[in-house]
Amino acid sequence: MKILFISLGCDKNLVDTEVMLGLLASRGYEMTDDETEADVIVINTCCFIHDAKEESIQNILEMAEYKKEGRAKALIVTGCLAQRYREEIMDEIPEVDEVLGTTAYDKILEAVDAALAGEQSVMLSELEALPVPDAKRLVTTGGHFAYLKIAEGCDKHCTYCIIPKIRGNFRSVPMERLLKEAQELADQGVKELILVAQETTLYGRDIYGEKTLHILLKKLCKITGIRWIRILYCYPEEITDELIQVMKEEPKICHYLDLPIQHANDTILGRMGRRTSKQELKDIIGKLRSEIPDICLRTTLITGFPGETEEQHEELMGFVDEMEFDRLGVFTYSPEEDTPAAEMPDQIDEEVKLDRQADLMELQQEIAFDNAQGMIGREVLVMIEGKVADENAYAGRTYRDAPNVDGLIFINTDEELLSGDFARVKVTGAIDYDLIGELL
Repeated sequence: MKILFISLGCDKNLVDTEVMLGLLASRGYEMTDDETEADVIVINTCCFIHDAKEESIQNILEMAEYKKEGRAKALIVTGCLAQRYREEIMDEIPEVDEVLGTTAYDKILEAVDAALAGEQSVMLSELEALPVPDAKRLVTTGGHFAYLKIAEGCDKHCTYCIIPKIRGNFRSVPMERLLKEAQELADQGVKELILVAQETTLYGRDIYGEKTLHILLKKLCKITGIRWIRILYCYPEEITDELIQVMKEEPKICHYLDLPIQHANDTILGRMGRRTSKQELKDIIGKLRSEIPDICLRTTLITGFPGETEEQHEELMGFVDEMEFDRLGVFTYSPEEDTPAAEMPDQIDEEVKLDRQADLMELQQEIAFDNAQGMIGREVLVMIEGKVADENAYAGRTYRDAPNVDGLIFINTDEELLSGDFARVKVTGAIDYDLIGELL
């Protein structure tokens, strides 16, 4: 029995996919990437913004055609789109046999059994639930790095975001479970752990009464085999002195933080439901750079939020120019139904959003290229990602580069290197966002 698994959306969704794959593998199912060979098709969906929703719907419709025409006996839809639009999916796409909500991914075996038995149903759990799957994850990232999801859901309720309604409120995964999972990943050869959640910086507050990310990090650093630990999705207002201190003390923790700030104008930040002001953002960024001088800061912005004026856009441009973020991504505002922002007046034309996005990315491109040039001459530790096809060269990542979102460093060498190897490299050049180096 062969299963095709399609995972869409963020790295947090990918962890759920890997859990489901582990459960299916424990039952003896064989995985395939060929739609024509699949007996069962599972799609783990996303609906965070309009484009993600469209991608999910398109994948469901395409796989429904394969089910009608091919050998597939079952089509199962899981994840965020399944949670949010479960009735619509079942009513409008009759080829879908089973729908699993965001906290029901541990029921994938039951869903497959039911679908193969010809049943149609929706499997949901309470959004306060935290699934406890009885199988090891099947890592799909190549084996040398893996994501560790330390919490589920979010309490922030930003006015543009649907996540709390489809993922529930913030729930930390108990520390003993995370340490067990991290040890299992290390035993499988994982060398870099990337901590993810809707918000990592609040870890522990709900179950331990205080923020305990720094304690979790210290314990993870003791696991043999783990060389790098990277932290994503840190809300700036929740960064503690203890977190900064543990980053300074523990050599395994990459001097890299992802701070999704979204904007820098106080009025827009207030309308977004964010918890920081422009000055507070400057203060925490200044503190991080003062305490950890080589820290690499990544952020994301939303442009074209309802009511954003040209002057507020220019203020954001000035902030980006002043802060000189090492890494930056820009999304155009996407109005999501059932969110307060979608009902706000003064919605911005799509063309204006795209123009403002282009302005910000052009500015950031100059900053990023200058930063890349500034790396020339530095010696860095690099994790090898793989060989460049038809060349005596390898691609790798420095501590400044999270996989799939940041740049690469290319190393010309006749030596044989393997994915997951670490190498000392001297940076000798830069091309756009990427670096060039030589082995030391």
